[in-house]
Amino acid sequence: LEQRVDAVLVDWMLPGGSGLEFVRRLRRDERTVALPVIMLTARTDERDIATGLDAGADDYLTKPFSPRELQARIRALLRRSRDFDDGSTVSVGALSIDTAAHRVSVDGTEVALGHTEFKLLAFLARHPDRVYSRDQLLDQVWGPGTFIEERTVDVHVLRLRKSLRPTGADALIETVRGAGYRIATG
Repeated sequence: LEQRVDAVLVDWMLPGGSGLEFVRRLRRDERTVALPVIMLTARTDERDIATGLDAGADDYLTKPFSPRELQARIRALLRRSRDFDDGSTVSVGALSIDTAAHRVSVDGTEVALGHTEFKLLAFLARHPDRVYSRDQLLDQVWGPGTFIEERTVDVHVLRLRKSLRPTGADALIETVRGAGYRIATG
């Protein structure tokens, strides 16, 4: 917390603790909630991947991996995190998204979101009532050429809804069966 950090690489198995718990702590702290996180692990099971992403990781890389792939993923994550801040405020009903401050509020109540959930919400809010497929969301939010499973979108939508649920704004995020997701204005 005393240094400026651009991104965090976290191994699932840390000396003296769990990488999952470390990521969860990052996501609970307002100073690190938006920090891009890549989880590194030998765990390749689909449930483990979902658990890592649910804990707050923005990307998940299984061992063994090449240094070149890791570098590419880091560059892509940093590019996405930096390019997304255009200084605008987007509103849909009572929901307000300040992209410069990386803040989301509903009727004045601030909602803490992870980096990817923030980007997903802001993207959908910029295009209200338009349905986006998982593929389209992967390209628009994660970036083209990202090596992430389509179902990762579902995990992040669930996390986004869970974060918005206490304010009632989770109802704005709609699933359009067989098509994708949208943010509804009415």
